[in-house]
Amino acid sequence: MTRSVVLTSMAAALGGVLLLAGCNRDAPATTPPPAPAAPEPPPAPAPPVPASVTSVELGNAVDEQNRVVTPASEFAPTDTLYASVGTEGESAARLTARWTFGEGQLVNTTDADVAAGPQVIAFDIRHPEGWPVGTYTVAISLDGTVVETREFSVK
Repeated sequence: MTRSVVLTSMAAALGGVLLLAGCNRDAPATTPPPAPAAPEPPPAPAPPVPASVTSVELGNAVDEQNRVVTPASEFAPTDTLYASVGTEGESAARLTARWTFGEGQLVNTTDADVAAGPQVIAFDIRHPEGWPVGTYTVAISLDGTVVETREFSVK
């Protein structure tokens, strides 16, 4: 009887193993974990800041950095006239100084190319026989658009 108990026990154990092995075959396959999300692309670079005029000063002398030494709005007939124009921005541009006398009589027009970054451009005009007494205007344009106008006089 012990032999039959041992055989029965072994048969039951073998059946259990086979039963468990069969269960694993029918089990659904496990899905692999999702792939990590792709990193987001970097944001698009901002467009360059356009050039702009930050200051306009008039005077009869400029320093080594093209800045007017003493701002003025009245000049002597023998003075050299300076317009010191400060600019900034990340793009190049074209500056124009248009000098007029009285009711718009053109005296001089001068252009200057402006590189990216802050800088100061000095425009100047001279009159060998001396400036006529009266009212003058200098209009500063950036890429063809007037951005600053200064009126001054010669006495």
